[in-house]
Amino acid sequence: MITVDVHAHVLLPEIERAVAGRPGHDAHRELDARRNGPHATAVSGAMIGERIGLLTRAGDRLAAMDAAGVDVQVVSPSPSHYHYWADPGLAAEVCRLAAAGVAAHVAQAPDRLSGLGLVPLQHPSLMTGALDDALAHGLRGVQISSHAPGRELSDPAYEPFWARAAATGAVVFLHPFGCTLDERLDRWYLSNLVGQPVENAVALSHVIFSGVLDRHPRLKLLAAHGGGYLPYYLGRADHGWRVRPDARGCAREPSSYLRDLHFDSLTHDPAALRELVRVAGPERVLLGSDFPFDMGDPDPLAALRAAGLADTPISGGNAVRLFDLKDPS
Repeated sequence: MITVDVHAHVLLPEIERAVAGRPGHDAHRELDARRNGPHATAVSGAMIGERIGLLTRAGDRLAAMDAAGVDVQVVSPSPSHYHYWADPGLAAEVCRLAAAGVAAHVAQAPDRLSGLGLVPLQHPSLMTGALDDALAHGLRGVQISSHAPGRELSDPAYEPFWARAAATGAVVFLHPFGCTLDERLDRWYLSNLVGQPVENAVALSHVIFSGVLDRHPRLKLLAAHGGGYLPYYLGRADHGWRVRPDARGCAREPSSYLRDLHFDSLTHDPAALRELVRVAGPERVLLGSDFPFDMGDPDPLAALRAAGLADTPISGGNAVRLFDLKDPS
């Protein structure tokens, strides 16, 4: 059975060179530093330095995949490349560089690697063009964060993008970066440990309650980190939808939409993974590792075994269907 890791990242130095020194870049870096705190910022910098080969060299990546028993990776840009502060011209350039850079990385092992590009969430009018460019480079879709400054994923301005993604069959990979709880999470790496699952839950709630999935039932939306906190507190969402008329933005109970979404398996807990499979359905969960970051899982297949989910389509079959992949054998 083919094994496919749908949550893996590549670092693209050409993007960071393009944004360096541009108006807004320093403020963006200062905000990121405040949100994470000095200790986490230092630890993260050292961690990335130690893993730079895995993030940039296809040979190192393939060796690690072989060691983990992974046949195929779907590679997406490091979320640090979003740069949602950028003006329209720079934002378009970031997305062009992302599509070209990921495509070049994938081309080094096209039987083992597939890829995703970026779209500029801060400029909705540019998103369909960036999506089309990613697809023209042979990529399978795009990666987005949980929000852009002043815009949630429920924003009507995103409707053309959702429609285009659904029409083309492109996968939209929801992967948060940063958390708007800001300095409340600036110690003990809470910006990631707590902030990322919060951002997943908030973003998915905006998508569900606003009716995006009602209007675009063919949309292929894949959520990182097992969907964050959302899958584990659905009763409250359903209750609110039933008793509050102002919560009726979607056509049916919110919990039912989990079977219209897709999730990676990166929950770090066998019981949580089993619960995700229960509420979303086994055909909606895909193997994901967050390769090669320290918050990832270097042995994602072991996590499936620990949850009693080995030898299921979660290990690869669901990804083959969602991304329309070919078996490298």
